[in-house]
Amino acid sequence: MTDDPLESLRRLCLALPETTERLSHGEPTWFIRDRKTFVMYADHHHDDRLAFWCAAPPGVQEAMVAEAPERFFRPPYVGHRGWLGVYLDVPQDWAEIAEIVTEAYRAVAPKRLAALLE
Repeated sequence: MTDDPLESLRRLCLALPETTERLSHGEPTWFIRDRKTFVMYADHHHDDRLAFWCAAPPGVQEAMVAEAPERFFRPPYVGHRGWLGVYLDVPQDWAEIAEIVTEAYRAVAPKRLAALLE
């Protein structure tokens, strides 16, 4: 991965089937088939932390925030739907980030596209 968290995140997201990127709410956001959001970059007015928000399977947000609150959080607006916030301004394991992004994709993608990841 590069030293630029946005570029690293972008590479992971765009490597997945039928994904696109465009600005949403002023931030780079990744979509499946240009419709369903699965990852949103977060470098804006909510706080002074660099992060991303992503879809997550049921129970994952609570488990990861409880396990490592210095790395994970419940994001505003979408946290009540189980989305996970991942801080990018702390040391990260990019192999783990790749798994988190892939699971976010799987949580939102139509079954046919999710099956392509097998």
